[in-house]
Order: sequence, then structure tokens, then C-alpha cells
Amino acid sequence: MGGVVADAPGSGGEREVLGPPSGERPSGERPSGERRPEDRAPRGSGSPFGPPLPRTFYDRPPRAVARDLLGAVVVHSGVAVSLTEVEAYEGAVDPASHAFRGPTGRNAVMFGPPGHAYVYFTYGMHWCLNTVCGPGLTPGGVLLRAGAVVDGWPIARERGARRRDPALARGPACLTQVLAVDRERNGADLTDPTGELTIVAGQRVADGEVRTGPRIGIRVATERPWRYWVAGAPSVSGPRSAVGSPLSPPPPPSPPPSAG
Repeated sequence: MGGVVADAPGSGGEREVLGPPSGERPSGERPSGERRPEDRAPRGSGSPFGPPLPRTFYDRPPRAVARDLLGAVVVHSGVAVSLTEVEAYEGAVDPASHAFRGPTGRNAVMFGPPGHAYVYFTYGMHWCLNTVCGPGLTPGGVLLRAGAVVDGWPIARERGARRRDPALARGPACLTQVLAVDRERNGADLTDPTGELTIVAGQRVADGEVRTGPRIGIRVATERPWRYWVAGAPSVSGPRSAVGSPLSPPPPPSPPPSAG
């Protein structure tokens, strides 16, 4: 493909194509800053998008929060992204979680109240955005992996100029890049209606459109299907081989073996 390939954040070796080499422009992409009719926000989706999700939303187990974040809209610095892929991390009972071994200077926000942003730097080049969640002060979080830009397209295209529209926020690094989120937002209160970084309800994804599968790039707890994504969404960054819908009924029990 001739693109720049780099390890994606939080992936322990996941590879992502970040775009064509400098000087090349994807076919059909217009020069930076040139507006197109679709640059305008769709009807009903203009900013402000509404009040942020309340703290009670995050005051639940990470897997419940992760599923309900699909379709929610992250708003920051002139761009809004509807989430299509997230991963849940269950803190002290999850060896893949940053909170598993206890508080440190890096992860301290995970041990505080739910509803705050946990932003960390990885691979010396990327930022990852997480929501702190869990009942009470139980540490846990949800990594925001990918989404679709729903407002602020000209700004998003300028920040991710080498990527086509479906890939503008595909992967944790691309998501934070188009939103211009960095360490300054670590600890930000996502529930503050006057805050610069918020998450609003958006449009809930139907249960039948939710898929789950293994989290990406971790070396422990790899069997846990705690990555959630929207079926068929082109912005999803990881493999789309699903374990199933998290809310689908379990398969019927196998019949008992016949006698003899």
C-alpha cells in the first residue's frame, strides 16, 4: 500500500496503515481546507449535541459502560466522533488493565471517581483516550478505539489529511488525533457541561448490531471477548470476527447422550 505503518496504541504490536507517503493524496480527496457539500453536519447533529452523559452512566461495571458507549458522541476541539469500537478493562480483576497492579502516577485517575478521562501516551508517539468507570471507586476503564466523524469534517480532515473519511478516527491514535486530545485532558471531567471534552448520548446502537470479540494487542486475558463494535461500521479498526452479540441468548444446551 505504500503507507506509513506504525504500532497502534494499546495494541502491543497491532499494525495500522496511517496513510500514504508524504506528497501523495488518496484518490478523490480534495485539497486541505476545500469544503464539500458533505462537510456540513447532518440535520440534527450540529453542535451543541446536548448535555454530557451523567456520572451515573459511568458508575457501572466497565463492560456495561462499554456496550452503551457505542453510538455515543465524543466532542472536543471542533470535532465530534460517534463511537463504533471500544474495549472494556476491569481493573483489579483484569491482568490486561493498567489498574491491575495498583495505583501509579500514570494511572492515578483510574482510582478516582468514575466519569473522568484517562489519557496516556504509548509507543512514544500516540495518545489513547479512556473513560474511567466502575461502581464507586472500583478502578476500571473503557478504551475508545474508533469512531465515525459526525461533525467538524474540515477540521478532522486537516488533522488526518492522509486518511480517507472512513479512516479518520479508525484506531485509538487516529481518534485522539482528529479530536486533538493529549495529556492536557487526562483527568478531565467528562460529565461537566462546561468542559471542553465531553461524551453525549448520541444514537443508541441496537442490540442486534453489537458484536464482541477479543481485545487487541494484549498478552494476557486474551480469551475475554471485551471488545465491542458496531457490525458493518467501516471505521472499526480491529478484526471483525465476532464471538457474538453480547446480549444474544445463549445457545441451547446439548441433548444428553443416548443410553448404550
